[in-house]
Amino acid sequence: MIIRIGTRSSPLALKQTDLFIKNLIAKNLAQIEDCQIIPITTTGDAVQDRPLAEIGGKGLFAKEIENALINGQIDCAVHSLKDMESTLPAALEIAAVLPRESPWDVWISRDNISLEDIPSEAIVGSCAPRRMAQLRALRPDLTMKSIRGNVQTRLNHLENGTYDAIILADAGLTRLEIREKITERLPVNLMIPAVGQGIIAIECRRDDMKMKGLLSQVNHLETYYRSVAERALMRALGGNCRTPIAGFASLTDKGCIHLRGVLADETGVRMVRFESTGSDPVQLGVEIAYELQSRLSRLCSS
Repeated sequence: MIIRIGTRSSPLALKQTDLFIKNLIAKNLAQIEDCQIIPITTTGDAVQDRPLAEIGGKGLFAKEIENALINGQIDCAVHSLKDMESTLPAALEIAAVLPRESPWDVWISRDNISLEDIPSEAIVGSCAPRRMAQLRALRPDLTMKSIRGNVQTRLNHLENGTYDAIILADAGLTRLEIREKITERLPVNLMIPAVGQGIIAIECRRDDMKMKGLLSQVNHLETYYRSVAERALMRALGGNCRTPIAGFASLTDKGCIHLRGVLADETGVRMVRFESTGSDPVQLGVEIAYELQSRLSRLCSS
């Protein structure tokens, strides 16, 4: 059968779609000629001159694609999981995730200067409240400035002097094969990544049993298990695109899940962290969300 695959039209999105197709072919689930890529321009891609918070949030990178899926114009959709809302349209579900690429954030400076050594008041570009809040905790003397656009656009802004440094996702640079741009990787003790960062998610219609059966065969169970915990945390916090939220799950030697969470107020000034281990990813995500909210509430009222 022909598989109509919806995706954003950015170079990174198309690369991720290619990785999905290669997974299908490697498992003898499809041939290259069976896979029809359908690029879709999303509002998040079309509007580049305003912060996401002003135009509706990161879900705008998925809305048009999800509408095409609901309307039957495509059979499945490839997304960066971190761009998806915590609650999906009722007719849709995430049927598969691919093995997680590096989840970390990376620091890229124009003059190859580390985060620790970059001069005070240097201008750092990021559009993520999560990154800004955690960076503020590390280096409150830096000047944080919003940046939009795909990976290459952001690198161009850095090279032309608009910014002294930018923070990007390691996974995107790895998939685009331009990791030589990286000055340093920011480990989890410095910056907890976004929920779902580094994960490619495949979405389909909930009632499409044939497609769900196909996608179940490329689903990477460990990555899926971790993503469920992270997304449960985000969903329980109920944050919007202005709320700095971070979450990262890993598996322990005993098969339990360890989840780290970060929550800050919308100013990004007050921030709390909490981590714990459990066997039920959804319950663990909810418990950590509750603890983060309680701690932030106490901090804000003190």
